[in-house]
Amino acid sequence: MNQVTVKDVISLVEKKAPKHLAFEGDPIGLQVGDFNQKVSKVMVTLDVLENVVDEAIQQDINLIVAHHPLIFKPLKSIDLNSEKGKIISKLIKHNITVYAAHTNLDIANGGVNDMLMDQLGLQSDGVVVSTEKEQLYKLVIFTPTTHENDIRDALAEAGAGHIGNYSHCTFNSDGFGTFKPQEGTNPYIGSTNELEKVNELRMETIVPESLLDQSIKIANEAHPYEEMAYDVYPLHIDGEEKGLGRIGKLEEPITLEQFANEVKQIFNVPQLRFVGDPNKKVKKVAVIGGDGNKFINQAKRKGADVLITGDVYYHTAHDALGIGLGMIDPGHHIEQIMKQGLKDLLQQEANRANLSVQFISSEQVTEPFQFL
Repeated sequence: MNQVTVKDVISLVEKKAPKHLAFEGDPIGLQVGDFNQKVSKVMVTLDVLENVVDEAIQQDINLIVAHHPLIFKPLKSIDLNSEKGKIISKLIKHNITVYAAHTNLDIANGGVNDMLMDQLGLQSDGVVVSTEKEQLYKLVIFTPTTHENDIRDALAEAGAGHIGNYSHCTFNSDGFGTFKPQEGTNPYIGSTNELEKVNELRMETIVPESLLDQSIKIANEAHPYEEMAYDVYPLHIDGEEKGLGRIGKLEEPITLEQFANEVKQIFNVPQLRFVGDPNKKVKKVAVIGGDGNKFINQAKRKGADVLITGDVYYHTAHDALGIGLGMIDPGHHIEQIMKQGLKDLLQQEANRANLSVQFISSEQVTEPFQFL
């Protein structure tokens, strides 16, 4: 089994949270370290603080995958006596690389906001803030009929051919292919300089742009021919909507105060704040992990009765009251749910890819606030 590198692990992260999903200017990606560094143990954390780095050193961690970037603003200098300087110094001395997946992990399917929705027991019914609709492509692969199931399974494993809650979606038509192997080839079927005619299948499936290259690569690995024949066509239909936050519905309407108490218990926070009439009935819920202050109007336009988000500002609370939107603020730190969630996702992907690497979640508490 080949030694795993930082680049290998990052490919797993970016498969789940592609970089193109991130907001412009968000400092995601490699922050400290080396893409080619060998990795055997990875820690997933919400924040990269000194106590987290000390934990990583004790646990013999090679790579830290964080949600909040360590370096959020450009550094003008690295003072080794400053907080950031001490952290960077320890990381370099102990050969620990740091990688950040921030708003791309917020927006990604199965990312932070979906994790929060799952914790609340809510089924996502769309996004709060639409950021893009992914381009869809028709991928057509020509395969000998003997390998039909292998190719279809490979495509499905790569994420192609998924429509709604259905997988392995393809259209297939029979035909025959011809080819003449030239000198220097090693054909799976046929002989050099002889025209070959083979019963083949034209298999068509639909693929989002972010999965196109990977789908072709995996299908090629499953294909028996030296040269896989395939076509790619752009489709003039919108793919899945991507965006920040999620919308869902409670099974039955309850009062804002009752729901606030449920949120407090679900996220196990000592205190929370809420905005709005305590007796107002709420049913449609918007969730935005982190700081979602600027998106109250989008949440209201989506029909939300209440928005759950952190760091609610005084004037934003007044504005929410003015538009009739309830708000529940359990704090920014509830995003720590991503530590276990992302750790489990990455371990599953690593096992599937046969990568010998262990993922753990940080046990350090990085909540900066104390409560009376």
